Amino acid sequence: MISYEFPINEKVRTWLRLEDLFARMNYFLAGEISMEHHVALTTLFEIHEVASRPDLKSELLQELERQKRALACLHNNPAISEQALDSILTEIEQASSALLAMTGKVGAILRENEWLMSIKQRASMPGGTCQFDLPSYHYWQKQPVALRRSDLQEWLSPLLPISAAISILLRLLRENGRTISFTAHQGTFQQMQGGRAAQLLRVRLAANLPCIPELGANKYAINIRFIVANYEAKSSLLEQDVPFDLTFCTLTT
Repeated sequence: MISYEFPINEKVRTWLRLEDLFARMNYFLAGEISMEHHVALTTLFEIHEVASRPDLKSELLQELERQKRALACLHNNPAISEQALDSILTEIEQASSALLAMTGKVGAILRENEWLMSIKQRASMPGGTCQFDLPSYHYWQKQPVALRRSDLQEWLSPLLPISAAISILLRLLRENGRTISFTAHQGTFQQMQGGRAAQLLRVRLAANLPCIPELGANKYAINIRFIVANYEAKSSLLEQDVPFDLTFCTLTT
């Protein structure tokens, strides 16, 4: 099975972008060779760009507080594990405290480092980080693995509270999902929403189906077209019935 996630609003879209970037950063940070650490650094620049949105920190704090209030109401519910509930509430408290402890603008440690900014500027150009363009960066890449990794961890560290908060919120969002099985007749599907829009939609279908879902959604309707997975020709509709699972994910309000 292959799952596809479709954010319905800009807030969740930003969270998913950052989740993907932090996952890539952690993967290449754990590497040994300088090329892996080069990818980690350029990914760090991408994280910086996305996370620098002025309202991101306050938005995360507000959503964590909203989830904390909603979850706290579940105490003494016989269908809910008190231990699991206390655990997630503790995680939310810790994530909120870490966000509140962040001072200054997000990513300031990068903006104030002229050397990193010179690399960031060159990295946006095709082949711009060659050794003859940035000899000091070439020198850094030849340093021991432990030193490079330590530097990367230091530069990443101020952004980790954002990663932790997003991880909690996306976990809650995905777990609070309702899955229904449907069939897209002749490759198309539509369902009226009645004004109750989800924040994240997940489409799951068999991996052997040669198609890709294209989704459009608002608070009134969901439209899904299954497009032939052809990497060369112009996209076209898969004109056959396609069974799939659709999950409607919404954070508790």
